[in-house]
Amino acid sequence: MSKPTSLNGSESEFEFIATPKASPPSFEKEEECGVRTTKYVSIKNGPLPADGPGSDSFNNTALFAVLVGAPLYMTWKIGAGLKTFVFFALVVDVPLLVAWWLVVSAISPRRNEKAKLPGRPVEHYLDFKKESDRAKYRGSNKIPMETFHEMYFDGDVDFKGDCLEVMEYRHDWASFRFTVSLIRYFLLGMIPELIMHTRSQDEEQVRDHYDRGDDFYGWFLGPRMIYTSGIISDIDKEESLEQLQDNKLAIVCEKIALKAGEKMLDIGCGWGTLARFASENYGAHVTGVTLGRNQTAWGNSAMRKIGIPEEQSKVLCMDYRDIPVPEGGYNKITCLEMAEHVGVRHFSSFLTQVYNMLDDDGVFFLQIAGLRKPWQYEDLIWGLFMNKYIFPGADASTPLGWVVDKLEGSGFEIKGVDTVGVHYSATLWRWYRNWMANRDKVEAKYGKRWFRIWEYFLGYSTIASRQGTATCFQITLVKNINSTHRVEGIDSQFALAGALKNCKADLQSWAAKNKVTSSTEFLS
Repeated sequence: MSKPTSLNGSESEFEFIATPKASPPSFEKEEECGVRTTKYVSIKNGPLPADGPGSDSFNNTALFAVLVGAPLYMTWKIGAGLKTFVFFALVVDVPLLVAWWLVVSAISPRRNEKAKLPGRPVEHYLDFKKESDRAKYRGSNKIPMETFHEMYFDGDVDFKGDCLEVMEYRHDWASFRFTVSLIRYFLLGMIPELIMHTRSQDEEQVRDHYDRGDDFYGWFLGPRMIYTSGIISDIDKEESLEQLQDNKLAIVCEKIALKAGEKMLDIGCGWGTLARFASENYGAHVTGVTLGRNQTAWGNSAMRKIGIPEEQSKVLCMDYRDIPVPEGGYNKITCLEMAEHVGVRHFSSFLTQVYNMLDDDGVFFLQIAGLRKPWQYEDLIWGLFMNKYIFPGADASTPLGWVVDKLEGSGFEIKGVDTVGVHYSATLWRWYRNWMANRDKVEAKYGKRWFRIWEYFLGYSTIASRQGTATCFQITLVKNINSTHRVEGIDSQFALAGALKNCKADLQSWAAKNKVTSSTEFLS
């Protein structure tokens, strides 16, 4: 039989591997760091949970005074009026803003010094390839984090050990001060994209990302092919990646109280695994929507293979703005980590569209990545890296309050909220181990640079979502109208543990039927 190909022409037959067992730390031995650390087998435990500088030492009032005061003083000195003030502000405020960020990020103290840094030299952790870099970054002269990751992607520096293990000690060898190139990207790269966020831009970014090749993603996502956070059910047990994802699938269906025959819409369905799960286990009629061509082909093939007819469930390749609405609307709508790609500019209109597509007695489930409000400079540097290299255009990751405000403003009522950031860390840790185990395959097909970018992304994100830099929210919603029969939703008003408990038998049955080893089991 010939190898199946993805729609972009690349070979899509590949083998899934079992996630390698976690290895004990080899880079550094356990040592006292001044704060309590953990030893749970369910997650990657941090050996040095240190805080850096951030919002607590950033003075918005002082910044505003500088940005207004400088052009105001210049205007006063020459005796001019409002138009001249505006002109001076346009000329001097951007350089002043850049200078402010550069200086303040460099001199701000750590939020606290409870965690004691080892104080080892930079060269203990990093191997620079150029003599000039070795001379510049040595001893206590730490390398800016943004400078480091750019050099690492270019092959100009290596870790002296496993990427994730060395990154755990980044506070000892890296600084989180802003650089000119970081600010340049923010002003000239991210901001214009945030303002524009056109349909063609969304399509180009999503397809460039998700149509890279099924094998690229399969080499870290594993056989479920789910690119969203799984859920831990037992912190004292090292569940497999597949178990984490199966837990999440069941939780979603239980939180929305999915029933046989109901019309369900999954916006941003990826490779269609939730659509398949809901169709097979709950008898739902599911429409999945994605911009990824490869994902569409994969999802439909997987459902046809297990006997789910197109008349029941299907994956459509289209923009979310073009989603067809059946008569009476959808009974249940889910959106797992797609809304970030909508962007801040279009977020409210997207929620209004969801509201209008949903039946008045329906349920909307939103899983969305978020950020913490009391930010640290490290958080901002990590976020800009993610926007530049991993999820371009996904600028709607915000603190929870902003999301809730937009949801309520669009007519929804919050039925329940769970924060699942540490669950994401557990998921990413398993993705990281899969990725590292498939290193030779990735480098052979996609090159060392792509391997390094994703190695850094998966490793750093394991830390970021564990420590609060990034998080993820599960929000269950109904329409906030008088005719919503809220009493009927009490039985399904689950938190994570309750939802899992309610469907344990079905979950075990699904897991037993889906022990796939090769992509051809879905695509043949």
